[in-house]
Amino acid sequence: MPITLEHVTFDCADAAALAGFWAQVLESTVDAEANEFFATVNKEADGPALMFIQVPEERAGKNRLHIDFASTDWAAQVDRIVGLGAKRVGEYDEYGAHWVTLADPEGNVFDLAEVR
Repeated sequence: MPITLEHVTFDCADAAALAGFWAQVLESTVDAEANEFFATVNKEADGPALMFIQVPEERAGKNRLHIDFASTDWAAQVDRIVGLGAKRVGEYDEYGAHWVTLADPEGNVFDLAEVR
């Protein structure tokens, strides 16, 4: 059996709260067992789920791995995600791609690219 990607895991201060933000970004729901210590989004979906685990230490520095998303309705999605609580970090047009880097409520960065 080949290796499969099951979860993308976020260390965080409040698992249920951060899962709630990401569920809204993905227009999904937080899975039923969520609490401040552990939560998941899209556990039953095809493909990897997002997992959130409370850790005692604060995030230090830039995360070395991040998630990239893309949308044909780029500007509206950027505005929607910022409205959910993300912070706009920067906008880039390089390597034949146009994207914005955002930070979630706990400072984890992610990108949203424009599908042209």
